Amino acid sequence: MTADAAPRRFAALRNPDCRPYLFGAALAMMADNVEHVITYWVLWEKFHSPALAGFQVISHWVPFLFFSVYFGALADRYDCRRVIQAAQVLFMLVSAAWGVLFLTGSLQVWHACALLILHGVAGSLWGPGEQLMLHDFVGDAELPSAVRLNATFRSLGVLFGPAVGSALLLGLGPTAGIFANIAFYLPLTLFLFRTRFTGHTRDHGVSRARVGLLDSVRVLRQVWANHTLVSMIVLAGLGSFFLGTALQSAMPIFAEDLGAGSAGTAYGVLLFANGAGGVLGGILLEVTGRIPANVTAAVASTAVYGLTTFLFAVTASYPLAVVLLIVGGVANLASMSIGQTVVQLLAPPADRGRVIGVYGVSANGLRAGSGVTVGVLGAAIGVHWSLGLSAAALCAGTAAAGFYALRGRPAV
Repeated sequence: MTADAAPRRFAALRNPDCRPYLFGAALAMMADNVEHVITYWVLWEKFHSPALAGFQVISHWVPFLFFSVYFGALADRYDCRRVIQAAQVLFMLVSAAWGVLFLTGSLQVWHACALLILHGVAGSLWGPGEQLMLHDFVGDAELPSAVRLNATFRSLGVLFGPAVGSALLLGLGPTAGIFANIAFYLPLTLFLFRTRFTGHTRDHGVSRARVGLLDSVRVLRQVWANHTLVSMIVLAGLGSFFLGTALQSAMPIFAEDLGAGSAGTAYGVLLFANGAGGVLGGILLEVTGRIPANVTAAVASTAVYGLTTFLFAVTASYPLAVVLLIVGGVANLASMSIGQTVVQLLAPPADRGRVIGVYGVSANGLRAGSGVTVGVLGAAIGVHWSLGLSAAALCAGTAAAGFYALRGRPAV
């Protein structure tokens, strides 16, 4: 893709086939986060287990680590509408199972662990098929817009999920609330019965390659031979491993240390700023259309994300911390959406789902590592130090990945 092939502003949102998917995906992502709000609260109230709280994070991301390539192969091999619907049905079954356990008062730790894992599996099953559908909806020229707006709408789901989850929890209670949450998965599931796109219509049918371990090894070798693919996958992995979702879990500590009036209010503002940055980033990138989907932009945005996170870790100014979170959120969305777009455009059509799966292992599966780099290390040396060192490591790794990509990459 070249810089002069700029699509219309909000091109994917103007596309009548892609637009309903974006709204449905936002609702489904909101439902994902609503479930977290309700179930995490119930689990803490019932078991008061820090170990279980840690397992909640691990179980959400480890399925991406182990299954993303395999689920990418399924997306290559089968109708992506049905793959995504299977993921949505699994989400709904998990919510229903939580509701039954809440209703009967029979919830045990092993029940919780099994359902948390299944929830993570549903998320990892959804990812590769979704990316193939986006490409099928809009084609190469408008793919950057589709990936970027999909990330923006997902950020909206993440942003509003806690608010809706809290409202259901307080207004209906955990049992009725978790059952009501099932309805948010339905619009996307039903839309996929209506669309004619399968994830493969532009590629003239599904791949006939085998779905297995040896075939995955072949794809990994194919990826390894391309400097640009490797650098995009490494960039995503660096951000996930060193920072991931650990910043959100550490936010209460920063809210208290920044000393801006009520710690509870500061916590809410910091969380909102962190989420709003992703939404604002998607809108700004669509409005300006100035940042191309190429290696240089991916490296630069990842570096900005690392630098703003480092400054957030060391600043004592509450207003500056809010600004840094917003800017970092913009940079993070730009980095991830650009990386995802470049990977899609460079992936061979027959193996696109598998290559996206490899990217998913790095971008999502390695988020489990951020619990170590920020969380465990923070317990030893303090969260400010651990976050600052992790952000510095991200900046150094980004520079190395950028050098590797630019050393021998093809034009993107």
